[in-house]
Amino acid sequence: MSITLLRQTMAALRLLLVMTVLTGIMYPLAVYSVSRLPGLSSSAEGSVVYHDGRAVGLENLGLDLVDPAAGDDPTADRYFHHRPSAAASAAEGLGPGDPYASGGSNLAGDSPASTELVHARAAAIAAREGVPVESVPPDAVTASASGLDPDISPAYAELQAARVARVTGLPEQRVRDLVAEHTQGRELGFLGGQTVNVLALNLAIAGLTSGEPAHGPG
Repeated sequence: MSITLLRQTMAALRLLLVMTVLTGIMYPLAVYSVSRLPGLSSSAEGSVVYHDGRAVGLENLGLDLVDPAAGDDPTADRYFHHRPSAAASAAEGLGPGDPYASGGSNLAGDSPASTELVHARAAAIAAREGVPVESVPPDAVTASASGLDPDISPAYAELQAARVARVTGLPEQRVRDLVAEHTQGRELGFLGGQTVNVLALNLAIAGLTSGEPAHGPG
């Protein structure tokens, strides 16, 4: 019995050693090596976006540009907002949130809590933008699975254009033109809908105004 147990123990230790080398060393090295290939390294690092020589966010991660002068006044916000995030500090889940935390609300779409949250978000956004609740688009009140979606719909961007123009002093038509310029088509021409990358749009706004952007989570 003791010899059999010893053989089994040694076999288990050998298997542990082999799997440690394969999955703990070789596999991570292989993945890292692939991420260094030309054309993949930028995406592997999160597609960092630079403005005036400093990193201000990631192309594929929802990070807001925050106006330090705005303080706690939501009507003094000069930039476009992302979709809601379950990691946001506001009760409605509106940004900015914590970029180190991601995930959905884990609420079913038909749950009373989810319905209440969507109505609260719609009311908060309508008040912020000065529009009827009925005009708030669906992606403005529903969070993505990760809560870090970098894009919004053109409809949500258009909804925010008047506020951005008012606060920044830019002509409203110029802001709407920027929204149109940053509107991207469907994936492969038929998947999903049109999108607007919020960070790219906000950097364009920052480039036309005297306000110095500061990066913050969203």
